[in-house]
Amino acid sequence: MLIALTGTPGTGKSTVASELQAKGWKALEVNDLAKRHGLLRSKDPARDSYDLDLDELQEALDKEKFNDGVLVGHLAHLLDVDMVIVLRCHPDVLAKRLEERKWPLAKIRENALAEALDIILAEAVDSEVPVFEVNTTEMSPPETEGAVLAILAGEKEKYAVGNIDWSEEALRWS
Repeated sequence: MLIALTGTPGTGKSTVASELQAKGWKALEVNDLAKRHGLLRSKDPARDSYDLDLDELQEALDKEKFNDGVLVGHLAHLLDVDMVIVLRCHPDVLAKRLEERKWPLAKIRENALAEALDIILAEAVDSEVPVFEVNTTEMSPPETEGAVLAILAGEKEKYAVGNIDWSEEALRWS
């Protein structure tokens, strides 16, 4: 089973993936996959990000035959996966996390707004595979890992889509 561990940057994806790997789970970072296959072609200087072709990214994933484990990254839910777990974080807390990483204010605002508007969650729900969401706002990395493991063990209701709503925050970040 291939599980997408996705979410806005700063929600805890890589940290949780490291915790899962320490417990024997296979994990693959989408950014590493893209770099390894030379898919980071043009950089958008205004957004400080690379353009990626999702079809090429899917082809790279298929070539690596990574079809059992955790696919990690804010684009993971856009690839062919069997389940999606979206890590979520309140936009204010997310902004603080990104500030600590010394991100530019424009990128912080863009990501906080994306989180407030449920952008990644909405994209994931369009995938037609089971989708779950975990609010990492006040969770430690081990607690977040525990929530992910609970989902993988069959917990559905507690992490069902629709339990998190920060839409009222969107006006503050737009």
